[in-house]
Parts: sequence; structure tokens; C-alpha cells
Amino acid sequence: MQLFLIEPAAYTAFNDEAALIEQCKEWNLLSEKATKAKTFFYKRNGLTLACRLIGYVDKMTAVIELEDKRLHCIHPSYLKEMQASTYGQKSAVGAEDAAESERAVPAVTATETSLEPPAKETPELEAPEAKKPQTEEPESAEQPTKGKTKKAKTPKLQLPEEKVKMTATVKQFTTVPNNFSDNDDEVIIYEAVSIAEPATEIGEAWSSNSATMKKLELEIGDTITFEAKIIAKKLTRHPVPYKINNPSKIQKQES
Repeated sequence: MQLFLIEPAAYTAFNDEAALIEQCKEWNLLSEKATKAKTFFYKRNGLTLACRLIGYVDKMTAVIELEDKRLHCIHPSYLKEMQASTYGQKSAVGAEDAAESERAVPAVTATETSLEPPAKETPELEAPEAKKPQTEEPESAEQPTKGKTKKAKTPKLQLPEEKVKMTATVKQFTTVPNNFSDNDDEVIIYEAVSIAEPATEIGEAWSSNSATMKKLELEIGDTITFEAKIIAKKLTRHPVPYKINNPSKIQKQES
């Protein structure tokens, strides 16, 4: 059976397995505790093909290599959904058909729908950032009624792409479910998170409670400084919108 594939015109290959594992964790294809890469499966038109991640076009477009060495571009969330054992057992409108019909793209773009995240995708550790409901009234000359005042929209934070110096205070230790493991993932929720340069107040963020973090024997209320990359990723079951990735040079401030 012929597969419709989108071969990348150009892409960035992973330098080594460590870079692959880090990116897979960022895409939520591997758990935070994973130390090895794994084989993924590409499922379409009733076929199940082993594949491996070899690079990316951008942060929303992964590049996989199929068994016959052909390359294909795919959205990481769509690839994650394919790993579920029930993926091929959906109704007549299968996952691949649903993805195509629900996010149809004009043909002139030459872009396969699989590059868009599936409508039913629900990452275990985080979910795509939800759009804020448009509750504000358009500006007009009318006066607010019943003593209510209009709230100005909060500008979206522009997060740096590279590692930056940060400060954070431990607010809570908790766990969240992990669909790829029998055990829940341990995480730390922080408050008063801020970036040193340029000075930016973040608010709340979270990170995995890794072996490195456990060595610090942190307690609620402890303040730490470190270098890390911060991204917009919501924590499952918690209203925490940002994730701290791979903190290093961690120092606990004396109280």
C-alpha cells in the first residue's frame, strides 16, 4: 500500500542520543526519567511501521526515518498518539482520517495534515496552551454597568530560547500520572519565578524532581538560583503554565 510521505527539504539532525532524548522529553515522547531512546511506530492506512526520530525541521515538526530509509515530517503529538495500542481500533473515521478532515489545509500549501496535532491529543504531563476566552467587551463610549470594570488583556510572555539565569522558590512537591510508566512522575512546583536578564517575572513554573534536585534536599520555602531553559508547558491537573528544563549550576540561598 502506497504511503503519502512528506520528505523534508532540509532538517536539523540530532548530534547524539543525549540530544535526541532531551528533545523527546520536551515533546513528551519520553518520560522525564528516561535514559535511553526507543523505537517508535508510524501507523497509517492499516500499516504499522517501525521508525526512529532522526531530527526536526522546527520545534513543531519532527523528522522520522521509516524501515525503508524514507524520511517523513510529522507533528510530535500526532506521533505520540500513534504509540497507543488502541490507535488502530478507532471508528470508521480513523485517527489519520480525523487528522486530515479536522485540520484540512489548502492544497497549495503542500503540507500534510499530520503536521498538525490531533484534535483529541491529550499529553500526560502537559497540554497545549489553551487560548484565553475572549471575555473582554470591545472598547466603546458606554459606561460599565453594575459597578463592573473592564480588565485589560495580559500580554503574553516572550520566553527566551536559550538557557538563562533564574530564581525560584519551592512551593509544592507533587506527582503527576505518566502514561509511559507504571510509576507517577515526581515534580516540583515553584512560585516567584523570575529571569535575571532581561528582568522578567514569570510567576509559577514546574520541573521534574530529578536525582540532581533531590541531592539538594529542598524543602517548601527554599529559594534557589540556577541556569535553565523555560518553555510554555502546562502541568497536568495543575494551573502551572511554564516548565523549567534541565536546570544546572543550582545554588540554594541561605535563609
